Amino acid sequence: MKKLYFLFILFIGFINAQKLTADEVSLINQGDIRTALPIYQTTDEHQHKTLLSLSSEINPLDKNTAVLVRRMKESLLSTDGGVGIAAPQVGINRKVIWVQRFDKPGEPLEYFINPLITWKSEIQNLGPEGDLSIPDFRDRFYRSTVIQLEYVDLKGQKYSEIVEGFTAVIFQHEIDHLSGILIINKKERESKDRYQQVEAFKKVML
Repeated sequence: MKKLYFLFILFIGFINAQKLTADEVSLINQGDIRTALPIYQTTDEHQHKTLLSLSSEINPLDKNTAVLVRRMKESLLSTDGGVGIAAPQVGINRKVIWVQRFDKPGEPLEYFINPLITWKSEIQNLGPEGDLSIPDFRDRFYRSTVIQLEYVDLKGQKYSEIVEGFTAVIFQHEIDHLSGILIINKKERESKDRYQQVEAFKKVML
């Protein structure tokens, strides 16, 4: 009985941890909810702080999560060549991303809730990246060529898949955002290990 009670308390704590704050709900629903949310920039001190903050999991069944997902897509579509976006880039430190799937027919945009990379290949590529939140910055970065990913959809259904190539790069870039990691800071911490360079990159705005 004590064990069941303990598990119940953990479950309640997990649900409460996912609950959006009043400020988050207000931001998600500001203005016309059918339109794009503004993309945060590192040139603004407050927005930069949000971009550097850790993101927590979000309840996929919360109606506000669906609004956030839809508005994030509009934000990404409003850019010139963007191929991915993370919730911190619209001011919400929650684990939601959009990625353009260059590994699928038609190269569709797809959303991912509470994404987690559970495995990365040791072999890494070197290729160019930019960021929608960092004006006028481009550089080359090392990324694993293959990753294993877990995530859920808006119904709470869990998925796991292997992703390769440039699409894997986009996932790594966007999931870095969820940990408050920006490529401009990543460059400063880049190791000096040797990697195999492969031209697996198609675009630079992530």
